Amino acid sequence: MFFKDVVGQADIKKRLIRSVQEQRISHAQLFAGQPGTGKLAMALAYAQYVSCRNRSEEDSCGECPSCHKYKKLAHPDLHFVFPVFNAKHLKNPVSDDFLPQWRERVLESPYFELSDWLSHIDAGNAQGLIYERESETILRKLNLKSFESEFKVMIIWLPEKMHLACSNKLLKMIEEPPSKTLFILISENEEGVIGTIRSRAQLVKFPFIDNASLSAALAKIESIDPEIIPDAVHLANGSYNRAMEYITPGDDEQFYFQKFQEMMRYAYARQVRELIDWADEMAKIGRDKQKAYFAAALRLVREYFISNMKRSELVYMNRDEKEWGKKFAPFINERNIVPFANEFELGIKHISMNGNPRIVFLDTALRMVRLIKR
Repeated sequence: MFFKDVVGQADIKKRLIRSVQEQRISHAQLFAGQPGTGKLAMALAYAQYVSCRNRSEEDSCGECPSCHKYKKLAHPDLHFVFPVFNAKHLKNPVSDDFLPQWRERVLESPYFELSDWLSHIDAGNAQGLIYERESETILRKLNLKSFESEFKVMIIWLPEKMHLACSNKLLKMIEEPPSKTLFILISENEEGVIGTIRSRAQLVKFPFIDNASLSAALAKIESIDPEIIPDAVHLANGSYNRAMEYITPGDDEQFYFQKFQEMMRYAYARQVRELIDWADEMAKIGRDKQKAYFAAALRLVREYFISNMKRSELVYMNRDEKEWGKKFAPFINERNIVPFANEFELGIKHISMNGNPRIVFLDTALRMVRLIKR
């Protein structure tokens, strides 16, 4: 991965490059920001630059043995930790057990979210976690001498998903790191990382991507219709992931929208039997997708409420959502927008706390019956 391939974030690129050139590499860095802002892509470009033998003033050379190995994510001094799940065919799984799938997904594109990763490894209903046993693997790897590069690099994706015991052991390693070790923690929920780790890692805050950089990146995609780029950039609101969802809608996004439509239609018609069946279906899709659904529903009611205010510049919906909203949006108004938002936020909270998903979804669906006609 090269810095030139990271969308936007020019200031962060300059800062990281300067730290390498001035030999002021902080041993623990926390890349924090919203999904789609390029944190994993930047971490890979930074790690490659640190290890490159013939780096230029702006990027890795791409030709040295180190860069060739980074191209395949197979450098012996590059290590990954990421959320996994307890698969039936694996006993006490750790990240290394899923490393081939991880490389495949990252090489396809480093711009993805947890739900995409869990779908890629067929996690089903399981939530992705970094288990306590992962700390033993981290300790073993980092206590080894570097094979080729000056630094051993450990990229930890979503440390907020780390078991507390694993976090505490990681903290000890960060406090007393092995020589020439670089930790890069990539978080989408900075507050979810334990405070003692946050206080010992250098924070690199990733803002949303600027529109010009986003537009230029989309224009490089082959076979893209140039006419849809402005709409994609507007809808993205600074997230490359959101822009790509607009251009090539994923199955998950279409599924969430379809289920939102069904819930609202059944609620309006007071079709309780159908709502019960709907809740049963939603209870089977896996907790991370369940939370993602509630987040999607929360976004949609917000967008339909804003669209009622005739402020098109503040509306971020794709064409299908806008078209359906022509008839549905009037049902989201100042009398029910807050209760709607509260219900979906409560759904996320209850699913996160391992609440019974069938009860959570049925309760939410039945409450929609009352709210939609306010």
